[in-house]
Amino acid sequence: MRNFNRKKFFDSYRTRFGKLTQPLVDAVDFLIDQIENDDRFSESEKDRRQLAYCLATFKWETAHTMAPIDEFGTDDRFNKKYGPGTAVGKMLGNTQPGDGARFKGRGYVQLTGRANYTRAGKFLHVDLVTNPDLAKQPDLAYRIAVQGMKEGWFTGKRLDQFIKDNVPPEYEKARSIINGSDKAQTIADLARRFDEVLLSALPVATLIGRGLGPMDFPKKRAPRKKKTATTRRKKASSIEKAEG
Repeated sequence: MRNFNRKKFFDSYRTRFGKLTQPLVDAVDFLIDQIENDDRFSESEKDRRQLAYCLATFKWETAHTMAPIDEFGTDDRFNKKYGPGTAVGKMLGNTQPGDGARFKGRGYVQLTGRANYTRAGKFLHVDLVTNPDLAKQPDLAYRIAVQGMKEGWFTGKRLDQFIKDNVPPEYEKARSIINGSDKAQTIADLARRFDEVLLSALPVATLIGRGLGPMDFPKKRAPRKKKTATTRRKKASSIEKAEG
């Protein structure tokens, strides 16, 4: 993916998702920068659709801010939910008292648990176990989110299992990459809208090079024409003539 038309991207985003605030513009602009320099995404249709699903996941998991956040809740709640003595905590690799809160969800996809922080830290060559808050640093959070979704860090499910070449994407099933089937339809709908945004913002030369023409571009609805008094008189006159 390279060189999106920013104006078209934000115009299309506004059309499909609503009003843009400055913090949201800044957050999305940062993500576009990351994407444009990310060689994990080619210019293929499959990679565009995978990227659309990543963005849809980011939007949902960050409460629509498109910026890395902390999981909502108190330390007490996290220790009860993810503590080393709980089934979830054991699955997440939490072994020490306080691990539930220490390794709560952070970032674009809510990285959670000692095991995931350890794996992400090795990938980044950053000590996230000692400094878990670094998982919320935007550039690191982006790399964690994409790599985790591509390699199946979170549930064992990967993007390539659901979004492939030459077949329709299984966006609803792709939710299992992050969190079972929770809000699967909602996030799938977001992904379809993001795919339209991405497609609208790609250079025309890139689209033509992939065999796409004007009919493949996302369409804007033409505004409805307001009826004027003259229009109504003409319509009434036409009806009278037809009846005569």
